[in-house]
Amino acid sequence: MIRAFSSEVDTGSRKEKASKQESGAPFRFHRNGKGSRLPQIALLPDGKRLHLQDGPIDLVIEAKGRDEDVSAAYQAAAERFTGLLDELCAELAELRTAADPERCALKGVVARRMHAAVAPFAADCFITPMAAVAGSVAEEILDAMLEAAPLDRAYVNNGGDIALHLSDGEQFTVGLMDRPDRHGVMRAMTVDADMPVRGIATSGRHGRSFSLGIADAVTVLARTASQADAAATVIANAVDLPDHPAILRVPASELQPDSDLGARLVTRDVGPLAEHEIEQALEAGSARARDLLMSGLIEGAALRLLGETRIVGATGMGAPASHALQGQTTEHMLRA
Repeated sequence: MIRAFSSEVDTGSRKEKASKQESGAPFRFHRNGKGSRLPQIALLPDGKRLHLQDGPIDLVIEAKGRDEDVSAAYQAAAERFTGLLDELCAELAELRTAADPERCALKGVVARRMHAAVAPFAADCFITPMAAVAGSVAEEILDAMLEAAPLDRAYVNNGGDIALHLSDGEQFTVGLMDRPDRHGVMRAMTVDADMPVRGIATSGRHGRSFSLGIADAVTVLARTASQADAAATVIANAVDLPDHPAILRVPASELQPDSDLGARLVTRDVGPLAEHEIEQALEAGSARARDLLMSGLIEGAALRLLGETRIVGATGMGAPASHALQGQTTEHMLRA
């Protein structure tokens, strides 16, 4: 997704439902002495999930394994997260610049991952490394956790963009939301360990990111979270009806002066559309998704517009919620 991302770091307290550590909980953060500013680090009230927040980056993390391994993984996540926003801000000007498909001048590990994720798209459309920031951060934290300890299963959820680790026999079930302002589960999808999918991302016009298209939500499955993030942005932009009078667009710079999209028009509202127009827009996005599927850049995608859905690729995301959720627990709700 393309994020509203500022070099001005918000160090104020955010009202989260995060609890102080309870006695006997399997995690206690030990500061490693790096840097002067500590992000918010706390276990959530269920005592199982870790919440990390710094400025615009807000992570929910869960690991499954031996208690000591989970504790070590959470410690590693907190340590790697500390200072990560500052690393990105140090290269923010370059991260907001259109990606060069052949050359990367970025220095940081996460910044270079962001560039690598968007580079396959840079030759034929405007895209900056910021289109993959959420997925890339999630990947980096998950990598730190897995380096610290063996885990049966783990995920890092960065605002709906998720990096996954699944060992043999494990699976991960996600409930897909129609759109952020409607609170029903549209569909469910299950990622099994034997699938190549290890990244999930959602983009669309209702999210916290700007979109050039009109999709309510596009959710992508890919081999990595950074790849899923970049691809979701590209596919969501392709769900469109150029120059349609019912679609309100404004320059991104009017909404956010330092947006990496500059004066490019972003979608602010979509009026009534005829059935054939909805089909036309979804087919444009589906065609882009099929191209990415054939290129090996994604494993599947679900596209949603005004109550209509198109599925491309992975069948695990095609089951209506009323059927797919029977006997299952929906662990996460993805909001565009």
